[in-house]
Amino acid sequence: MSDLTGHVVAVTGGARGMGRAMVKEFLAEGAKVVAMDLSWDPTGFSGDNDNAFLSELQDRQEDVLISTVDISDATQVEKSYQATLEKFGTVDVLVNNAGLRQRNLFPPTGKITTLETEDSDWEKMFAVGVFGTLKVTRQFIKPMLEKQSGNIISVISGGAMHTALGGAYVAQRSSSREMPYQSAKAATMTMMFYLADEVQESNVAVNILIPGNARTTGYDEQNDARRAEGQTGNRPGRISMLPEHIVPITMFLANQDANTGLTGRCFDVPTWNMEHGLGGPEAWRDPDANRA
Repeated sequence: MSDLTGHVVAVTGGARGMGRAMVKEFLAEGAKVVAMDLSWDPTGFSGDNDNAFLSELQDRQEDVLISTVDISDATQVEKSYQATLEKFGTVDVLVNNAGLRQRNLFPPTGKITTLETEDSDWEKMFAVGVFGTLKVTRQFIKPMLEKQSGNIISVISGGAMHTALGGAYVAQRSSSREMPYQSAKAATMTMMFYLADEVQESNVAVNILIPGNARTTGYDEQNDARRAEGQTGNRPGRISMLPEHIVPITMFLANQDANTGLTGRCFDVPTWNMEHGLGGPEAWRDPDANRA
């Protein structure tokens, strides 16, 4: 059971997909929400904005701060933080969900090898996924450190993980050809592991989530484009899940603190859902998703 009534929660990438699912549930739990996203600005990502959801949030102005922000821009992040303090006075929880997708850099049908990437690809990806996450964290953690209480949750990807095998470590999903996306996620994971230890004495919990194969913005577009090129849309055997599958563990972790709860952990979301009686990927299957 969660008790988030009156808590101030900042969610990056809050306009779409898993971020939107989180924003909706935090509001349902009685929290005040700062919904941060570049796509609130229709000039940000053409066609990605959802006016219906935006209107829904605008009807709840007492509980919501709609913040149009490019997290790679330090000035915009600081303005968003100051607006948060002016409206709500503090921050209790930060969810680092925003990131630049691989398909924002390359065609959805293509598999780009590491040697085929340009320096500029890595600079763009890391500007959002790593440095942007760091910029947001530096700002929004300040009230948590001051009051010795708070929570940070960051979303990465299973492709950033490694597996022990015969005394060595091997990449979990190296054949997916997702550079520099997975390198950015791996950097974020390592950063958050270190941060968790650094701020534990201030009673700020820091945890990491690896979501399952969620049907989010651009998911169908990517699979359709791949099928048109004669490729398999989704990877065989993978179930396209609703973005909401990440919500239960997010609510659970948002109630933790470093002294009495969990910190410095990286959770596989589908596994956590199964272990807590919430069903596996099949239970969260998106009925409208295109199959492989």
